[in-house]
Amino acid sequence: MQSTDLGNKESGKIWHRKPSPATRDGIIVNIIHNTSDYHPKVLRFLNVAFDGTGDCLIAGDHQGNIYVFDLYGNRFNLVQRTAQACTALAFNLRRKSEFLVALADYSIKCFDTVTKELVSWMRGHESSVFSISVHASGKYAITTSSDTAQLWDLDTFQRKRKLNIRQSVGIQKVFFLPLSNTILSCFKDNSIFAWECDTLFCKYQLPAPPESSSILYKVFAVTRDGRILAAGGKSNHLHLWCLEARQLFRIIQMPTKVRAIRHLEFLPDSFDAGSNQVLGVLSQDGIMRFINIQTCKLLFEIGSLDQGISSSVISPHGRYIASIMENGSLNVYSVQALTQEINKPPLPLVKVIEDLPKKKLSSSDLKMKVTSGRVQQPAKPRGSKIQTRILKQDLTGDFESEKNELPDGLNKKRLQILLKGYGEYPTKYRMFIWRSLLQLPENHTAFSSLIDKGTHVTFLNLQKKYPIKSRKLLRVLQRTLSALAHWSVIFSDTPYLPLLAFPFVKLFQNNQLICFEVIATLIINWCQHWFEYFPNPPINILSMIENVLAFHDKELLQHFIDHDITSQLYAWPLLETVFSEVLTREEWLKLFDNIFSNHPSFLLMTVVAYNICSRVPLLNCNLKDDFETVEDMQAEVDQQRVEDEAWYQKQELLRKAEETRREMLLQEEEKIIQQRQRLAAVKRELQVKEMHLQDAARRRFLKLQQDQQEMELRRLDDEIGRKVYMRDREIAATARDLEMRQLELESQKRLYEKNLTENQAAVAKEMRADADAYRRKVDLEEHMFHKLIEVGETQSQKTQKVIKENLAKAEQACLNTDWQIQSLHKQKCDDLQRNKCYQEVAKLLRENRRKEIEILNAMVEQEAKKWKEAEGKEFCLRSAKKASALSDASRKWFLKQEINAAVEHAENPCHKEEPRFQNEQEDASCLPRTSHLNDSSEMHPSTQISLNRRAVEWDTTEQNLIQKVRNLRQRLTAQARHRCQTPHLLAA
Repeated sequence: MQSTDLGNKESGKIWHRKPSPATRDGIIVNIIHNTSDYHPKVLRFLNVAFDGTGDCLIAGDHQGNIYVFDLYGNRFNLVQRTAQACTALAFNLRRKSEFLVALADYSIKCFDTVTKELVSWMRGHESSVFSISVHASGKYAITTSSDTAQLWDLDTFQRKRKLNIRQSVGIQKVFFLPLSNTILSCFKDNSIFAWECDTLFCKYQLPAPPESSSILYKVFAVTRDGRILAAGGKSNHLHLWCLEARQLFRIIQMPTKVRAIRHLEFLPDSFDAGSNQVLGVLSQDGIMRFINIQTCKLLFEIGSLDQGISSSVISPHGRYIASIMENGSLNVYSVQALTQEINKPPLPLVKVIEDLPKKKLSSSDLKMKVTSGRVQQPAKPRGSKIQTRILKQDLTGDFESEKNELPDGLNKKRLQILLKGYGEYPTKYRMFIWRSLLQLPENHTAFSSLIDKGTHVTFLNLQKKYPIKSRKLLRVLQRTLSALAHWSVIFSDTPYLPLLAFPFVKLFQNNQLICFEVIATLIINWCQHWFEYFPNPPINILSMIENVLAFHDKELLQHFIDHDITSQLYAWPLLETVFSEVLTREEWLKLFDNIFSNHPSFLLMTVVAYNICSRVPLLNCNLKDDFETVEDMQAEVDQQRVEDEAWYQKQELLRKAEETRREMLLQEEEKIIQQRQRLAAVKRELQVKEMHLQDAARRRFLKLQQDQQEMELRRLDDEIGRKVYMRDREIAATARDLEMRQLELESQKRLYEKNLTENQAAVAKEMRADADAYRRKVDLEEHMFHKLIEVGETQSQKTQKVIKENLAKAEQACLNTDWQIQSLHKQKCDDLQRNKCYQEVAKLLRENRRKEIEILNAMVEQEAKKWKEAEGKEFCLRSAKKASALSDASRKWFLKQEINAAVEHAENPCHKEEPRFQNEQEDASCLPRTSHLNDSSEMHPSTQISLNRRAVEWDTTEQNLIQKVRNLRQRLTAQARHRCQTPHLLAA
């Protein structure tokens, strides 16, 4: 088993020697990918897929490196680095160089293996894509994830349809049936539906499996003709469904060591018309068993318990199996090697027992003598002789049949018949037939060792002797000749070796190993006697040619002898150039089709035949120089013919190239159109995505704006709530302050009332003291007056009575007038006070937002005003007291004078009174006008009016002072009530 490490190489050979897979394991090559970093590690392969030809596969590892392996051309190439793990691969698109890859970010990308460029980028899945199924036409693809399946148009890379399912029912697999337009969808509840690809019309649904063998399907496989569906799961049972009859027709039980089935795939066969009979079953133990679904026999298996298989893919033609191992490597198996024991032809019914001699048989050994033995018979005469027969044993037929058998199932006799019928081998299979006819060993190791020795010193300046335009062709020729020279020293001194090797080098310039082995095989089998007279031409070979020419055309040979023309002139140039200078490419290929298919002497016969075909111009030459001129002319003619042929070929090639270029231009135009369509589709998709993104951004912005507005509203609500809370707190605080202020006002009120009460008590006390003094004074005066009355009671009783009545009437009239004046004055003051209070209340209502300091200032101003009024009233009171004192003094003086007069009158009744009265009046006029006496008859009228007016003014001032104190008390009470009512007004 060969193993190849990709390492950090981006391209290279898959194997370095011809694979020879053993029948036991059938492994062609084991491919691993190890990094050569500071910390080496193994990059695990995750997915693999074959192309439509089956000779090329694509594989991706868990770091996103995608490789293409060409099993026919023995090359691998790194075509893409996706930088993320791939979850599914597909390689059967309409454009053969394109492939699909599903990535870990749920997207699907299309790349080109030639240009290594991104063709398209498809999005739409919301979970990992684990399956990609491509339609047989390469036009459509289905990508499947656990929650949805999507149908894509691979011409425009647009999504056509999307399969949506309930979350409770997951998808197991959705795929195209081969060679049909039917889509099969398999779900986790074991329901299987078939849909029409174009219309997506449900064609049918498979019935539920029987309860006795009911399993949850996990994996599925369909035959190439789309008739049989195999399904398996976590069980050792396999269900085979007939999709035409839509029923379960067989249940296969795997061995007991199989507990679960991880993968199913049918093995294609070129001769079963798509009705595959071999099914590969990968179980939980990592072993893939291939069984015949008709005979239920185990045919072969791959993988082991130590080297288990993770997943496998079989090529469409059934030659290779690519398996990803559990250790992350990639194994490629040969189905032919695995089925070699199975596909052996049946043994013949007739058995032949042969006893061949051990030594090599010669012509004498192939003869045997059969002698008739003596028997008991009647005696015969002595003259009779024993008869002997010689028989030849027919063993050559067996050797010939074995000799005609070629590798790869070819037969030399059949190839010769084919060559005789068509004159040449098919161009497509010529190299394959040549390799089989020559039985090339393809020894990579030996050839590599020769190549590693470098360029031989003999061929260092090869370009000077043989100038070749193509540097590649010159390099390949130099390398091949150097390998031949290292292989055998004699080839370093062989002058005609470049001429002999050049046509093969030009033919096999892309496969140097085959080129070397073909030349070496030609030299060993057809040129082995050319070196017996080295460095001279092979006289022995030329003698053979001359003898053959003498046998077939004596005249031509005699003509050569007559003109001294040897075989070195007419035969050797053809041999050393192997006819490459006298034949075109197609003629030369046809010639070597016959040379390789016949005996080595066929090459010598070809030289003779070429001379016989050219006998007419040769017989016309009479001099040796003519022959050399003829040879040159022939060469020139051949050269001209070659040039003409080359010119015609060149013209044909130009025409074909022009057609090819036109086709390429058309293809390029079509590709450009398709690319434009894809670009337009991508542009539309991008526009749609941009619109979706803009819409999503707009919705996100609106949502953000809405969230911001909601946040702003919540913030405003919070602010309002906070302000309401603060307002309530402020109102509560204000209410508490107002309550405190009200309490303060109440306390101030009580203090004012207390002060007022104390003042009133002091005033009342003072007034009581005054009243007491007045009563004492009145009592004294009354006592004095009663004494006066008693003195002059008898004389002036009537006069006193009249005076008392008049005084009483005057006093009553004065009292009534005073009461009316006081009543009117009180009403007027009440009206003015009410008006003033109304105005002040209105003013307080308008000025409810003024600060308390204004009220306090107003109160201070009012207090100052009141104090000023109180001072004025106190001044009036002092004036009234002074007037009262004067009146008291006047009355005392008057009473004293009257008493004295009464005493004098009693002592002297005849005394005249009038002069005294006048004198008294004069004396009384000298008294102040404000004097007041209770006896109005003894007081001057003007004095009485003045005293009455002053008494009224004093009463009025006292009443005003009392009223103002009451008003002030009412205003303070109203202001306190107003402050208590203010929070309710603010809340409203």
